[in-house]
Amino acid sequence: MTAARTRAHRGRGLPGRVLRGTSGVLAAGLVGLFVVLLAGWAFTTRTGSAGPGTGMLVGHGLAAAAAVVAQVVADRRDGRAGALAAWLVVAIAAGVLGGYWLF
Repeated sequence: MTAARTRAHRGRGLPGRVLRGTSGVLAAGLVGLFVVLLAGWAFTTRTGSAGPGTGMLVGHGLAAAAAVVAQVVADRRDGRAGALAAWLVVAIAAGVLGGYWLF
C-alpha cells in the first residue's frame, strides 16, 4: 500500500465508516424533514389550515444546517475530530427528534 493510500485510509476502519454512514443518513434525514415541513407550511398558509409554526421551521432549519456542517467535518477529518463531528450529528438528530416530535 502506498503512503498516500495509507494516509487516506487511516482512521477509516469499519466502526468509523459505520458511524460516518449513520451520521450522513441522519443529516440527510434532517434536511429532508425540513424540506417536508417547509412544503407543509407553504401549503397550510395558502389554505388557511393549521400547520407547522415558525419556531418549528426555524428549529428544524438550524438543526439541518448544523448537521450538514458537522457531517462535512466528519467526512473530511480523520481520527477524533471526525468521530466527534459524526457524534455531534447523531446528538443533533436525537435532540431535534426528541424535542420536537416525542415531547
